[in-house]
Amino acid sequence: MRIALSGSGIVLASNSASRKAMLEAVDIAFEVCPAQVDERTIEAEMEGADAAEIAQALAAAKAAAVTADVPVLGSDSLVEVDGRRFDKPGSREDAAAHLQFFSGKTMTLHSAAALAVDGRIVWVGHDFARLRVRELSADFIKAYLDAEWPAVSYCVGVFRIEGPGPQLFKSIAGDQFTVLGMPLLQVLSALRDHGVLPQ
Repeated sequence: MRIALSGSGIVLASNSASRKAMLEAVDIAFEVCPAQVDERTIEAEMEGADAAEIAQALAAAKAAAVTADVPVLGSDSLVEVDGRRFDKPGSREDAAAHLQFFSGKTMTLHSAAALAVDGRIVWVGHDFARLRVRELSADFIKAYLDAEWPAVSYCVGVFRIEGPGPQLFKSIAGDQFTVLGMPLLQVLSALRDHGVLPQ
């Protein structure tokens, strides 16, 4: 599908509420066209690659999957804990199992973004944050999911940092935009480099 925008702007190849909010906050004109990408197949083909490489490949695949008259921004986030990679939970039971595994451990959150022009990737960026999860009781996990499910079914790491998500953590080290799901400062630099934003 080809998306046509009037005037300047970009296409965001994601329906993520936090990514849309970031672009709106910095006053970037955009249209949303979620990319149709088989993420699990890409991950399977990259078996053995590290989480950062996979996140960047997924972001690039999403950017390249949408054809538009303006640049297309793709983004992806992955969570890694104790060498295991986690995607969005497929069910509430999965979410509870993820949180039980995260309890007392350090989560590494990888956020990547990519920019495509005429279907060709012209830029890929990546950043990560480390989030130290506190010890989570079974009672807390149940109450948390009672309040947050199904909203967190769309969230890698089973949390919304802009919502009750901070209750999961003892400490967070990293850029706030990366934690929200996109390395925004790198994205802004790339948009300036490719003429979307003024220098």
